[in-house]
Formats: sequence, C-alpha cells, structure tokens
Amino acid sequence: MEEVLALLKDANHWGWWIFGIVLIVLEVAAPGAVFLWMGIAAGVVGFAVFFIPDLNWENQFLIFAVLSVVSILIARRYLKVRPIETDQPNLNRRGSQYIGRVFTLKEPIVDGRGRLHVDDTMWKIEGPDLAKGQKVTVKKVEGVILRVQAQQTKPDSSA
Repeated sequence: MEEVLALLKDANHWGWWIFGIVLIVLEVAAPGAVFLWMGIAAGVVGFAVFFIPDLNWENQFLIFAVLSVVSILIARRYLKVRPIETDQPNLNRRGSQYIGRVFTLKEPIVDGRGRLHVDDTMWKIEGPDLAKGQKVTVKKVEGVILRVQAQQTKPDSSA
C-alpha cells in the first residue's frame, strides 16, 4: 500500500498523459464512449500538473474524477440530442432491411404463422392466412419474426 501511495505522490504530467493514452487505446478495444472521455480528462489533468507542478495527488484525482463524470454526462446528453447519422442505419439490424420489401410465399401462412425464405435465410413470419405463391410485404420486425401483410394489388387502369 505504501508503494502505491509513493507512486501517487510522485505522479507527474507524463504519468497522466500516458494514462490518458492507455484509456483512449482501451476505448478502441472496448468501445462505449466512456474510456475516451476519461482519457481526455486524464490528459487535461496532465496539463494542469504541467502548469501547476505543486498540485497534490488528492486534488489531481479529484480533478480527474470530476472531469471524467462531467465529460461523460455531457457527451451522452449531446449524443442523445444529436445522434450520429450514418448512410447505413440498418447495418446491424438485418430484419429492418426487409421492411417494405415484397416477397412471394413458398409456403402458406396457416393460423397466422409461417416461414419465408429471404435472401439466404429462413424467417418466421406472422400475418393473415395466405396461400402459397401469394405476394407479401414486410411491415414490421419484432425480434426474429417478420410481420407481413398481403401485397396490395394495384387496380388495372387500362380498362
């Protein structure tokens, strides 16, 4: 325990900067936008110790703790109001990619349940009872079940 206290008392700006870099690298390995802000807080404490070398270790850790919590809370609030936009919002939500698509049933829907072959996967589906060969539109995804409805046929305007 005395060795740890001796290390803390001898903490300098380089130690804080290295600790900050380690936290940021840890963010790459375990993303969640927490270690990033803690790493930045450690870097700020490193600058504080650089400009105020007589800052005792208790105050250094207090500044680090306060900056970490405040920066994480501000970042979360900011990202909740302004989420990161992507050109592929359904990238890891495979079922959501099928909403609005039309498929032909290879098996009938019986008692509101059936199966649908979509691309290279068989999905459980729920919807109205329909015969094999009927076209369906995916309307919603609930877990691993696709909710479908019969494809609306457009009236023939040539008559």
